Amino acid sequence: MPRTTTVESSGCPPLRALTFDILGLIKVIEAKGEQKEAPKVVERWGEPDASRCVFATSLVDREFDPLLGVARRNGKIEVLSPVNGDVRASISIESQNHTGSEDNSVVGLHLFGRERLGSSSRSCTLLTCTSKGQASMICVKMSKSLEDSDGEGTQTTWNVCGSGSILCSKVDADESFALFGGQGVEINVWDLNQCAKVWSAKSPVKNSLGIFTPTWFTSATFLCKDDHRKFVAGTNSHQVRLYDISAQRRPVVSFDFRETPIKVVAEDVDGHTIHIGNGSGDLASVDIRTGKLLGSFLGKCSGSIRSIVRHPELPVIASCGLDSYLRIWDVKSRQLLSAVFLKQHLSSVVFDTKFSTRGTSLATSNKQQDTDETLQTEEDEGKAVKRKKALKEHSGSKKLKTKKKSKRLKGESSDIA
Repeated sequence: MPRTTTVESSGCPPLRALTFDILGLIKVIEAKGEQKEAPKVVERWGEPDASRCVFATSLVDREFDPLLGVARRNGKIEVLSPVNGDVRASISIESQNHTGSEDNSVVGLHLFGRERLGSSSRSCTLLTCTSKGQASMICVKMSKSLEDSDGEGTQTTWNVCGSGSILCSKVDADESFALFGGQGVEINVWDLNQCAKVWSAKSPVKNSLGIFTPTWFTSATFLCKDDHRKFVAGTNSHQVRLYDISAQRRPVVSFDFRETPIKVVAEDVDGHTIHIGNGSGDLASVDIRTGKLLGSFLGKCSGSIRSIVRHPELPVIASCGLDSYLRIWDVKSRQLLSAVFLKQHLSSVVFDTKFSTRGTSLATSNKQQDTDETLQTEEDEGKAVKRKKALKEHSGSKKLKTKKKSKRLKGESSDIA
């Protein structure tokens, strides 16, 4: 069983998280019931296989028909149900792009929550991007089971870079724009409706020593949901940069964070706070408007942080990485609430925020079903009692008639004698 570590704190609130690792396993971690209860692994989907290592994930978090997209090392992209892990659709990027090399693996994946033009209610649209810059918009037909799904659909492909290697991509909240960046590739923004580039960053100027920093972006995210013009990017040279499309092509704010490469940046719900994780396990919050460090999260991670996600409703964030721990942190106090050891190196984590609503709906429906069954049982029992009573009355009347008839026959026989 996975080891669980709990520290003295206000406790971990009820939540549900899904983690993904280098062996292709998907583990469901839940914390429910008492406030002091530690998160536990309740389900594990898949079998360990290094060729099925998870490179990118995307979750459509909604109450009805939620979807989970997973891109794997072997070129497969699966669309699953985050409720029970059933595979709804599966496609192969290698067969469609004719690239069997692992150097061109999928590094970016986004599953659209809204129906796009030309898609049906029984299909979903995926945006994928490979490390060589080949972006694809794929419409995949789905069904309730993988056997009924043909996995075929329309596809639009374009290149987002001429050279270099794509390492990060992100789609804005309105699902109209996407940004891409990587090693030797400046951050560029694309209009997904037109599949056209609308903006490209410019390299920063040389420093005071005349040294030029090579382009190497490792992570990026949009700053707020209402504005796609502002986004934050982390670099391999431990820099964090804020870009504003409406202002200029160079970063408007830039600062260094520790001494190791930035591995992940995640936005907060307030629209101006970001959470940063680097290759040495440092995790901190920064006010990106000024570049001021708000504070570091207490409790050193022993490995590179690969994923940070902010819960949209609860004041917590989750982080995971190469130390195989899923950690839950309090955003306000920056204290460690709980940690779960999951054995394998972790590549990503997502929050399923609608699980409690779906559980309540399921419990309500089950309760209604039990009530209906109880009423039906009571009705059947009432009918049985009435039937039994009627049979008893009928039997009594029949015996009475037989008795009267026997007395009459006895009287007639005595008169004859």
